[in-house]
Amino acid sequence: MIEKKQLLVVDDEPNLRKVLSAQLQRDGYDVHTAEDGEQALDVLRDHHIDLVITDLKMPKLDGMELLRRVVAMDEELPVVMITAHGTVDNAVEALKTGAFDYITKPFDQAEVRAVVQKALLTRDLSATEATRAPEAVSEEGARYGIIGQSPGILDVYAVLDRVADTPTTVLITGESGTGKELVARALHENSSRKDKPFIKVNCAAIPKDLMESELFGYERGAFTGAVGSKPGRFELASGGSLFLDEIGSIPVEMQVKLLRALQESEFERVGGIKTIRVDVRLVAATNSDLKKEIALGSFREDLYYRLNVVPIRLPPLRERADDITQLCRHFIGKFNARLKKKVVGFEPDAERALATYPWPGNIRELENVIERAVLFSDGTTIRRSDLPSEVREGTAPSRDKTPSQPPQTDVRHADGLKEQVKAAMSRLERDLIQKALEQTNGNVTHAARLLKISRKGLQLKMKELSLREKDERNEP
Repeated sequence: MIEKKQLLVVDDEPNLRKVLSAQLQRDGYDVHTAEDGEQALDVLRDHHIDLVITDLKMPKLDGMELLRRVVAMDEELPVVMITAHGTVDNAVEALKTGAFDYITKPFDQAEVRAVVQKALLTRDLSATEATRAPEAVSEEGARYGIIGQSPGILDVYAVLDRVADTPTTVLITGESGTGKELVARALHENSSRKDKPFIKVNCAAIPKDLMESELFGYERGAFTGAVGSKPGRFELASGGSLFLDEIGSIPVEMQVKLLRALQESEFERVGGIKTIRVDVRLVAATNSDLKKEIALGSFREDLYYRLNVVPIRLPPLRERADDITQLCRHFIGKFNARLKKKVVGFEPDAERALATYPWPGNIRELENVIERAVLFSDGTTIRRSDLPSEVREGTAPSRDKTPSQPPQTDVRHADGLKEQVKAAMSRLERDLIQKALEQTNGNVTHAARLLKISRKGLQLKMKELSLREKDERNEP
């Protein structure tokens, strides 16, 4: 069953809740509502919520305190703040506290729709198994919240020792799931900027035509729907650090303005004439081969050299065999506590399987495998049979595209994060539709009802996935 995204609207004005909820429901979302922060926390405890939209000014528990509680509960859950024009400064403070974005009253439907779509896409990208960075840890043998003592990780520690407390621009490269955001946070938190904002932007989640306003902000009237001025991520990060993840996704036409902002520490908002100066430490990351993109004309060479002042390469897990045991111990401890288990280690054949598997999803894949193994283990040790079949058999999708060995096709399209997510979603949709058709003997109408989508929507999706001709023959 294809589930709708679950949104939570929090506001003490009944009419505003009604209007905003109605628009979001028309856009295809399931909407929960709450009239203050306390009710919102109850909803968050009882339901899986994908996005929170909350007013700033509310009785009992206001929007800022709700934001702090949400960030403490789930740092990846996006929160969009609602504000009146007179409280924009508070909204900007909320962004620095961890809010994803803000919208102003009166609402522009197109702006609300764009912000919601962008927030949900960012969350989906963050939640994708192979793209999320490993979580920071604090235990023996770990430095900067990173576990490992293999040569490649020791090199990372050495660079962090030298550059963390400097304003120098850093470019982090590595495959998806190797921990690029973790290193970016380590650079910020071990610098004199640690008490200032750490603003992160997933460039792959931002539509091409919104990139400039997202980074540099806009003035009132700059475009349709710009009912007020709004600061960009560079302004929000001033005094602190700005992390641009998937930097290779920035359009070529935007790269000139980004280069100027880095060189001069100044820019203008979209539609503005005032030059704004900022003090920002930039950290960029990519899983693409930017030199290959330069050759293809999709990335500027001068911007690359401006970003690549200090490069940090994160090795894939298959190059860190010596770290796997320590990582497994950490994840066993984590999931023992979460799942109320008492696993202490592995049987020898399970340990051999973990050591020889190539780990295409890197540390995030390892974490997921250990969570499953701890969950299915019946005793105190993990057996080979507790591991997924691909790990038991040592098979994984072939990987011939890495930052050190670029592919022979356009990296932006072959390795782009959005393309990976799109391919994964297509496989999931295909599987769900095929199962629904099997359960209904190929009846499209009944399958659509089972999937809770319209018959026309299912037909279009089947055509897109090349399922229509094969299965619609059984339609009465």
